[in-house]
Amino acid sequence: MTKKNDRRHFLKASSAVAAAGLTMPYFFSGKPALAFDTDSKNDRVPIGLIGCGGMGVGNFNSAKQWLDVLAYADADAGRANKANKDFSDGKGDVYGDYRKILERDDIKTVHIATPDHWHTKPLIEAMLAGKDVYCEKPMTLTIDEGKLIRKVQEETGAVVQVGTQQRSTFNRFVKAIAIVRDGRIGKIKKMTCGIGGAPSSPEIPVAEVPKDLDWDRWLGPAPLTDYRASKEKSRRRAKHSNCHYEFRWWYEYSGGKLTDWGAHHVDIAAWALVANGQSDAILSISGDATHPVEYVDGVPQQTDRYNTATNFLMNVKFAGDVDVEIRNDGPNGILIEGEKGRLFVNRGKVTGAPVEELKENPLPENAIKETYKGFDPIENERKAHWANFLKCVDEKKEPISDVHSHMRALNICHLAGIAARLGREIKWDDKTEQIVGDDVANSMLKREYREGYEIEMKAMEPAAAKPCLG
Repeated sequence: MTKKNDRRHFLKASSAVAAAGLTMPYFFSGKPALAFDTDSKNDRVPIGLIGCGGMGVGNFNSAKQWLDVLAYADADAGRANKANKDFSDGKGDVYGDYRKILERDDIKTVHIATPDHWHTKPLIEAMLAGKDVYCEKPMTLTIDEGKLIRKVQEETGAVVQVGTQQRSTFNRFVKAIAIVRDGRIGKIKKMTCGIGGAPSSPEIPVAEVPKDLDWDRWLGPAPLTDYRASKEKSRRRAKHSNCHYEFRWWYEYSGGKLTDWGAHHVDIAAWALVANGQSDAILSISGDATHPVEYVDGVPQQTDRYNTATNFLMNVKFAGDVDVEIRNDGPNGILIEGEKGRLFVNRGKVTGAPVEELKENPLPENAIKETYKGFDPIENERKAHWANFLKCVDEKKEPISDVHSHMRALNICHLAGIAARLGREIKWDDKTEQIVGDDVANSMLKREYREGYEIEMKAMEPAAAKPCLG
């Protein structure tokens, strides 16, 4: 923005906020990057959307006042065209190949909201093309993908926010972490992450590919297979399929509930350990899981129905004598148990004696802000998560859900999935990031990309090195 526009919108927003008696949102402190009240596209961030389904559209709806969406890419032309109509009045550019967005000099920021198996490749290529990225969770399909993402992020200095919006929920999750960080529950001994179970399906027949869907491109790095969809409909789509939304229940494209909800709740558990000054180094993972199909050496033996774990109770042992349970039953949320007390937090509440005691003994004045990496809180977690990302892009700072902390948590989920598929305990060397003494389990840390859909590490000239984030 020009300095003139900067000041004009800042003063206008400041007056409106002051008149309402509200606290100034953090992204107005110092040099404002964005303004709540602007209708001018010159004051908005030009961005491209890769993956135009429910998550991408929902995220953009929460941040549309700050974004100027110039381009859309999706293997489903119908979804891309609808998003273009909704956000750009049909005036944006629509591509089947997301690389067209990465080639554009007028787009410096992208949002990746594809199915899970399509996160890593465009994320790495976007960073190498000099883009900053908001990428939906879970960021990877495998642990080795995470290693490569972390390496490229460090080399390019790209700002990458992962879509774990619970990290921006100030009155519940951030508050819970601030309580832990302030020593209110003492040393953590055990945490329980209730994430719910996953559905099974009947046999899903091979079906005709919808006319707007490029099935080969949708599969991308995943193995070539038939498109499957039931004739029965739910919410205007096939009730059972191996495509839109239902991809979550296939290990070929996702990690099932262990990464779908685990990426949220296990992330909070890992954050609690670090905030409390305790080690988040994994030692081992064991437990029991029920799958809807037979497995041999971690490989599903049927291809015509959902194959991710429906029920599970996985136990993760951390250095420092801490146990974390990941289970399908019980209340959805995270129970954190310490030597001095315990609390429970989910998307609806945060409860427990340490919470009640805040009435008489409140947290220090800046506890929430310090927990949130020095940024002031605002309401609405999805909007706050975007505001945090855009502020960090503007100031080249590390966002609240960076790739490194995310992968520390997501590795737990991936390892739980490996242990569940193999039906045995696995031991983890946190320094080498390798499974100990189990060649089959170690082979599951990565997956081969289908020919023609490999990550293009040298397809674009890497951006000039950016300053380190901090």
